[in-house]
Amino acid sequence: MNLQNIFDSTDFVHASGTKEELAVAEFLKGQCESLGVPARIEPFRVAMSDIEEAHLFADGKEIPCKAFNCCGSGVVEGELYYMPGTDPVSMAGAKDKVVLFDTQGIGFFAYQDLMKAGAKAILFQYGNAYYPNDDIDQRDLREVVSGEKKVLCAMIHSRQAVELVKNKVKTIRLEVSQKEYDGESHNVIAGLPGKREESIVLTAHYDSTSLSHGAYDNMSGCAGLLGIMEAMKDKELNYGLRFVFCGSEERGLLGSKAYVRDHEKELEKVALNINLDMIGTYMGKFISCVSAEEKLAGYISYMAAEVGFPVEARAGVYSSDSTPFADKGVPSLSFARIASKNVAPIHCRYDLKEVMSMEQLQKDIDFLVKFTERFANAVVCPVSREIPEKIKKELDEYLFRKRKE
Repeated sequence: MNLQNIFDSTDFVHASGTKEELAVAEFLKGQCESLGVPARIEPFRVAMSDIEEAHLFADGKEIPCKAFNCCGSGVVEGELYYMPGTDPVSMAGAKDKVVLFDTQGIGFFAYQDLMKAGAKAILFQYGNAYYPNDDIDQRDLREVVSGEKKVLCAMIHSRQAVELVKNKVKTIRLEVSQKEYDGESHNVIAGLPGKREESIVLTAHYDSTSLSHGAYDNMSGCAGLLGIMEAMKDKELNYGLRFVFCGSEERGLLGSKAYVRDHEKELEKVALNINLDMIGTYMGKFISCVSAEEKLAGYISYMAAEVGFPVEARAGVYSSDSTPFADKGVPSLSFARIASKNVAPIHCRYDLKEVMSMEQLQKDIDFLVKFTERFANAVVCPVSREIPEKIKKELDEYLFRKRKE
């Protein structure tokens, strides 16, 4: 398998629910089939919209913005309120205001608190005020965040955000027109048989954000899955392997959530989920985050030392496609090579194939093959099916079922 070809063939933006995302899904299906492994594409619903117009006026002067997809349409005018925190005192000043945040997005509880406080609209900021480009990311108001109430939301560049505060802008007017509809994203699913009824599910997402080519985040993980598939396809396995290339991870793990929902009855026979999210960069620390009994983190550390491959392993909840599996009671873990954002940035125009090292990627794959083979050929998967209470608590917080304490 030619690793470089994977990145060359997907060297374009392929965001959730777009025809470009589907083109990458079809490419990955073809890659599986070229290895002699049958694959299929499973669609699932995603909320989509087409922005027709978006205008933002600060004291009458228009500044560039991008309205959030699926935040509704309309016109809102109000006093600007810069709100760097989400504490109760800050929330108290949001009534009838257009709120400006330091962040690029918002969680469920902060959004709901803003709705109760009476905020009229929300502005977010993207980029760096001192970098030369003026990119503004396209985001969406996620259904899991907004619930039943939507307000207009827009992203501006950080340079403009600083100017709004510096110039003490009084009045903001936000105008948005968009058509919202149900779209489709897709998971690509392939499998290798085993002697047992149980299987191990391996996952990696293939979608990118709106500005990124997604080489590091996360075509690298998809290349990892294909590398494991190639190494294991002709071997006799005790546990079968299922490979799931997930769509729409960047919009809240939608592909993996759809998979565990649509295949819920099969999850009882899943012994382990192994997720790959960002590997193979020139620099960066290789880590594993285990959403299962802590002994698995210890096992990974011991095995890594045995084979001479440094891994920093810990127990916790990772913001990737392992999380929906853990939430359904499947022991799960994510592997990643975490590079500095100054070396291999993500969610921006600089996530390109040039940040990838094919040599390091192959070394990462070689380790992942060894790890997967040990579990695929275990007499019995040694990892307990019990998710620890500490992990359950973190899952409740991550999935917005409980506020963080």
